[in-house]
Amino acid sequence: MKNQPTSIGSINLLPEEQKREIYTRYIPPALTKHFNLPDVDSHRIQSYLQFKFSPGSSDMEMSLFHEKPYFDPVLYAHLTDTLNGQVHILLYVLNDPDSPRFDVDRLPDGRSTRFGILQRNLQAEEEALKAGLAPGQIHRGLRMLGEAIEAFEKFIQSLGQDVYFAEPLHYHNAVIFEQYGFSYQQGRRLMEEIQSGFQTGENLVKLLNSDNPFRSKASARSIRLRSWALHDGIMGEPFTNVTMYKHIGKKANLNTAQGCEW
Repeated sequence: MKNQPTSIGSINLLPEEQKREIYTRYIPPALTKHFNLPDVDSHRIQSYLQFKFSPGSSDMEMSLFHEKPYFDPVLYAHLTDTLNGQVHILLYVLNDPDSPRFDVDRLPDGRSTRFGILQRNLQAEEEALKAGLAPGQIHRGLRMLGEAIEAFEKFIQSLGQDVYFAEPLHYHNAVIFEQYGFSYQQGRRLMEEIQSGFQTGENLVKLLNSDNPFRSKASARSIRLRSWALHDGIMGEPFTNVTMYKHIGKKANLNTAQGCEW
């Protein structure tokens, strides 16, 4: 199709109604069905959506709410373009609004923690940990990542692209992305070092201490608990500089956490 947008930047140059229509393509139909929301191709869905997508920007944010008004979206996505004009997922969150909320994203005075990356609300994090959540989660997830990836890949294909990128915010995100067929642009060596460090007698295992709830000895064999230990700084540096990618319809079949359960 002539003048078909191929990137976030080119979509953002379109009239607002067109931008909204294009960006709703990556909402998984299973999500709207679960919350009895209007279909994604319906104009009525727009009243449940909030966007940030300025003309001239190569960046967009979308929040989908299951009811109005509501504090947390059931789907939040922050996308940008790579230098080559390919889509890069900076953050993608699916929240179960019927589950308890843990304020790991903000301090008691209301300041943002950026999901614990900039600052930490330790009390909320410990409560989330005990409730079975992973770092960065404010609610339990919806167990719809497979459906979300399927819808997202259709969106990528509609832009005429066959590969996209993702930035795992935490260790467990990277492992989950592996399970859905992603590979590493950068960070695979770090993931392998983490796997090695949590083996019996190795450097990270030696730093586990059950007196610290974020570094329990069970972390050695748990993806979720490893992620908490890494979030707590067990490596002496934050979990960062990991970028992943996926080709449409293909799986890389990687597993850097062999022998490790959730």
